Formats: sequence, structure tokens, C-alpha cells
Amino acid sequence: MVLAEHPDDQARGLRRMAVPQPVRVIAITGGKGGVGKTNVSANLAIALANRRREVLLLDADLGLANVDVLLGLHSSKDLSHLVSGDSTLDEILIEGPAGIKIIPAASGIARMASLSAAEYAGLIRAFNELSVPADFLLVDTAAGISPDVIMFARAAQDVIVVVCDEPASITDAYALIKVLHREHGVERFHILANMVRSEQEGQELYRKLATVSERFLDVVLQHLGTVPHDEDLRRSVQRQAAVVEAFPGSRAARSFNQLAARLCDWPIPSGASGHLEFFVERLVRAEMGQVSSG
Repeated sequence: MVLAEHPDDQARGLRRMAVPQPVRVIAITGGKGGVGKTNVSANLAIALANRRREVLLLDADLGLANVDVLLGLHSSKDLSHLVSGDSTLDEILIEGPAGIKIIPAASGIARMASLSAAEYAGLIRAFNELSVPADFLLVDTAAGISPDVIMFARAAQDVIVVVCDEPASITDAYALIKVLHREHGVERFHILANMVRSEQEGQELYRKLATVSERFLDVVLQHLGTVPHDEDLRRSVQRQAAVVEAFPGSRAARSFNQLAARLCDWPIPSGASGHLEFFVERLVRAEMGQVSSG
């Protein structure tokens, strides 16, 4: 015998369907330029999409567009049109490999590198109006500890710090972690060793950074993984393609796929943090939906 569904159960089910799922927002950053942040961001985005996740990729180096150049894409509109009020976020999206949606930065527009705090906040809040589905938003920040890097990293739920085997990379990564922790309360960081010769070298880079960070700061550093130095990665850049698509059997591609699998295992965000963050309305509505359906 099939029991008729109680009206309260039906209403609860409809509420669950109407509540948008929270978006996992990950800032991918590093203390200095040249550590491969954009390559990491693009390849992780495509690797996640290949695992049937809906992925947004924000090029947050606002005045120096990198993502669309790296992937050989052309955009007629970019974040400068959003900031000026000429376009909505939906209108500047472009589709990339594997169906990822890219929010392109402007190229060579000096004003975009010196937005006010209110303009940065407005850009982050604009994501509440985005109509496309999303499981992940990857934020490819600029290098250094400029206000935009700090604001975008703080508005994410997780921060991946990309380091490579250069003294300046370690010292600048530490400086970034220090600022985010002491001035903005960020307590957890994921460390990704990029362009290393071996897993052991990647572990050693992590240990160097973790030792000094945990000695002087009250932070938790987690070793996310390593991406090896790979000639196929260099070839893919020359082709303006992601290595996970151009050379799917390469060591670098396998590493990105493993990293994407780890990201998919991270828990769904459980609620708003109380400060400015991407997709905060979805977090609040999901939290309210869970309470009302309990």
C-alpha cells in the first residue's frame, strides 16, 4: 500500500527544491607573481567541470586579464563593464573549456587596479544576482598583499596559497598569510606546491612554510598537494590550452585531477561568516531552509 504524502512533507520538499545550494568559494592566491596561480586556477576549474560540477572562474587580477588569454578566449565585455554599471554579471560571462563559466578581468585599464572599497564590495555582492547554477567559484587573485587580494581572499570560504621552490615565494606567501590572519582573522590555509620536481620537494616546501607560520601565527596550514614541473604544461601554455585537456595523460594533468577530487570531498559550506563574502544570500537562504525543514 502506498501512503499519501502528508501536506507538510510536500511543503518541506518544495522548500528544499526552492532553496539554492551554497557555492564553495575558493580563493587561489600566492605571495608573488610567477608561481602559476592562473594555470592552477584554470586547470582546477576544468578538472572540476569534468567531474560534473558547475564551475565559475573569476579572473580577479582586475586590470591585467590573464585567464582568457591563457585559454585563448576572447571577451567583448569584462569586469570594467560591471563596475561602470553598463552590464550585469550574467552579461559578461563567457563559456570556457568543459563548460566552465569565466568572469573576465579588464586588460590594461588602470582604474580597475585602484577601485574603492565600496566598489570591491559591490563587485562581490553582484554574485548574489547571478542566475547561472554553480557548485564552485574559483577566484584567481592578483599577486601580493594589495587591498583587492585581501578582500577577495577574505570573501572566500577557503584560501589556497600557491608556492614554488624560490625563497621569495616562501617569504611572500608567509607575508600574505600573516596579513590575512592578523588583520582579517583568516585561520586556515591550504598550501599547494607548484612546479616541483617531486612529491618530496613539495612536502619540504610545505614544511618550510608551516614551520615558520605555526611558530609565529595561530594558524592551521594544510598540505593540499603538489603539481610537478612538466614540459607538457609549458606546451599547453604555448597552445593557449589547459594541460588537463591538451595533455590529459601528463603528470601535471593527473595532479590537477587528483586535486579536483579532493576539492569535491570538501564539505558544503554550512552558513554565512558574518562578513562580506561571495554568494552570501545563498548561504543564508540555505541555512534558513535547513532550519525550516528540520
